[in-house]
Amino acid sequence: SFTMNMYLFVYDLMQFCGHSWIFTNMIVRFMTFGKDSLADTFHSIGLVMRLCQLLSVLEILHILIGIDKSRLLPRFLQITERIIILFVVINSQEEVQGKSVVCVLFFLWNLLDVVRYTYNMLARMGIYYLPLTWLNFSLCILLYPLSVLAK
Repeated sequence: SFTMNMYLFVYDLMQFCGHSWIFTNMIVRFMTFGKDSLADTFHSIGLVMRLCQLLSVLEILHILIGIDKSRLLPRFLQITERIIILFVVINSQEEVQGKSVVCVLFFLWNLLDVVRYTYNMLARMGIYYLPLTWLNFSLCILLYPLSVLAK
């Protein structure tokens, strides 16, 4: 229905804005402060990162109630994995928060998500831009193993 499609578009837009802010912030901070920016990545973007990841739990609900046609198991595993890593490992252990691997992990997650939510928004409007479609599916294949290694 139009209402559900509009809701999903707004959801994707909110996620796109959050992940774009995180991604841009990380790049600008790295260009400004160099390697020094890695140590306090979590402190500068952690709140928005936690909000975006908590919001992503809705994607499981979207699939369960049938308004999103994605496959449940892959989304469930990805969301659960990120929630555990972000909240149980990184957020709860201050000594982990300053490690450069947190910056690498956040960079990979947000690169994937900026592309994915852009693709989703356009697809909900019936727009399929071939290079973006290719990038959306190719980045997952390339970057997912890297993010697993970073974890």
